[in-house]
Amino acid sequence: MNVVRTLISPRGAVFLLLVVLLVAITILNPGFAEPGQLMRYIQRVAPVAIVAIGQYFVIIAGEFDLSQGSLITAQVIIAGNLVGQDDARTVPVLLLMVVFGALVGLVNGLLTTLLKVPSFIVTLGMMLALLGGVMWWTGGAATGNPADSFRQIGRGGIRDLPLIDFLPWSVLILAGWLALGIWVTRRPFGKVLIALGDNPRAARYAGARSWWVTTRAFIISAVSATLSGVLLVGYAGVHPSVGRGYEFIAITAVVLGGVVLGGGRGWIVAAVAGAFVLEALFLLLNIAGIPSSLRDAVQGVIIIAAVAYSGVVFRARRKSAPATASPAPGDEPDAPPGAEGRTSASPALAAEGVTETRGD
Repeated sequence: MNVVRTLISPRGAVFLLLVVLLVAITILNPGFAEPGQLMRYIQRVAPVAIVAIGQYFVIIAGEFDLSQGSLITAQVIIAGNLVGQDDARTVPVLLLMVVFGALVGLVNGLLTTLLKVPSFIVTLGMMLALLGGVMWWTGGAATGNPADSFRQIGRGGIRDLPLIDFLPWSVLILAGWLALGIWVTRRPFGKVLIALGDNPRAARYAGARSWWVTTRAFIISAVSATLSGVLLVGYAGVHPSVGRGYEFIAITAVVLGGVVLGGGRGWIVAAVAGAFVLEALFLLLNIAGIPSSLRDAVQGVIIIAAVAYSGVVFRARRKSAPATASPAPGDEPDAPPGAEGRTSASPALAAEGVTETRGD
């Protein structure tokens, strides 16, 4: 019974949906089940999943990052024009891209936290600024052709392996980035980030440096977009349209993974599973012969449906929870079982009657 309840929950439904989609694709195209084809599928998902990991950290803190797509485009153009055919420039340009990405995330975070500007507005402005800079640099046309050593990061891998024959670097990078993300979410930084998304006032009273924690989330998001841009250079080429729409794809994947848009609830692995579901769905639509022009419409319907489903489930759980009897006038409310003697570590919280914060 618990397994069924988990599978139909917003967090577990994404894994059930992924299995259904993969089975449907395999029925329509039996060759998809071959290990080599599955590895190619994971390779295509890797840039989207990495961006979704970055978006997860921002959304779990109760914010948005709409600048990811434009940052990917900017990084692709930087790589294409600065690396050129000189292999010796690969490492310096990679370091430059990471610094530039971190700087974009730092600006987004500081404007959002210190100036109290909504992240939606800040990152929307950053998105337009980056896109305008790219258009000024390239004139809207494809420019630059990085050396093969740089492209190999996205298109290369380990060959002649038994069973799968080819293991792309992008799959290894995705696995490493996800492992790092899981580790971060289990550290104090990750727990404070969830607490900020769930109850920012209580987190601040508990002593959290909210501005710096949230700013680091934006930096992680920007570095994730940079990493995705490096992979996309390998097989998507150098064009101002390469990163278009990636911010919405990442948000869709995170929402599909059951992460609450208001912050405070969500699992990073489920957010990555949302990216796999999205790519599987688009692949299924392609196999079924549905025009790719409907892709944005499908994406919008998915966001609405996922948010509505999460809302319905959470309301149903709240109604099914046992109601707590109101205390008689003048009496103190009963403490929950096991809470006897438990007080907040923060005097300010204790003074306001707040004893703990919630978070997954």
